[in-house]
Amino acid sequence: MTYRRQSVTPRTRYVVGALVAGLLIMPSAACTGGGTATTDSFTVGLLLPSRVVPRWEHSDRPLIERRVKQLCPHCNVTYANADDDSTVQRQQMVAMITKGVRVLILGATDNRAQRSTVEAARNAGVSVVSYDRLADGPISGYVSFDGVQVGRLQGQALLKAMHAPAEDGTIVMMNGDPTSSNAASYKRGALSVLRGKVRIGRSYDTLGWSTNNANANMSAAISALGPGRIDGVLAANDAMAAGVISALKTAHVTRLPPVTGQDADLDAVQRIVGGEQSMTVYKSFRAEAEAAAAMAVALGRGEKLRTIATTTTDSPTTHHIPSVLLTPVAVTAANIKQTLVKDGVYTVAQICTPQLRAACAKAGLTP
Repeated sequence: MTYRRQSVTPRTRYVVGALVAGLLIMPSAACTGGGTATTDSFTVGLLLPSRVVPRWEHSDRPLIERRVKQLCPHCNVTYANADDDSTVQRQQMVAMITKGVRVLILGATDNRAQRSTVEAARNAGVSVVSYDRLADGPISGYVSFDGVQVGRLQGQALLKAMHAPAEDGTIVMMNGDPTSSNAASYKRGALSVLRGKVRIGRSYDTLGWSTNNANANMSAAISALGPGRIDGVLAANDAMAAGVISALKTAHVTRLPPVTGQDADLDAVQRIVGGEQSMTVYKSFRAEAEAAAAMAVALGRGEKLRTIATTTTDSPTTHHIPSVLLTPVAVTAANIKQTLVKDGVYTVAQICTPQLRAACAKAGLTP
């Protein structure tokens, strides 16, 4: 899919800035985020960052919407996707605050860019739950996974697939979008495993976590290093793994090196079964979505998060944010059935297309 960054006119910047400024000076008593609604009848705003990564629309959104309704039958969820544009996301946040949401669940496009709007939300009496990515500003709650551990799992799996010790091996690191706080954690975790074990031939930051941008970066790495001199690729997520594998095939690499991933996208799971991708990292979308929904409903009711949060997290702007940090799981062909199928993420029928029937049988994926 193509990474798109929409153009921003001076007029757009002015309008968003003026709206945020107006919200910042609005007295908290003037807007409680839910008007005169009862504690069991309010609106939760859900803002997700992108459509490039399939999980946001296919998993997170429906899971969060469903769980909020289960916990608060008379509550409503209003939804917006920013399509990787931070200015658009600020507009969406301002619109939701103005319309009277009581809580926002924010999957930020850029952890720094939304700080002023998060401050505006707090000033207007609207709590913000930071979802999957830790945004700057006065966040009320945070739900995600241990990002450093995600990177460790990827690094460990890559070394194992390269038949470590592999001191003479050369890898390419396809890191995530530098505007995301998660990308730095993934990279830090991976490097803690890989340093001194392999040679890092090239390392790239990938804007938008985009398949196309990863493809372009990988093509550049192949040109620089040579198609036969890349022994592994640390791809930070499955969308980028797809771009990496496509570039390797275009370069006529017949024996693909190990390629990591993350998010357990269906096409990535199928690539793992087919032998094109070595692993992915499964982060239980259901557990993450349910924790965020529980936080949002509790905050909307004016309750504390002590019974939901299991730890606290510090951001550059806010300390001791009540947090739920879940445990990621490495998935290879050997444990797809015990993880993704067992948890109901995918059925064997969804994974095992006719072209993969033999490979699925080899992996023990039979109906």
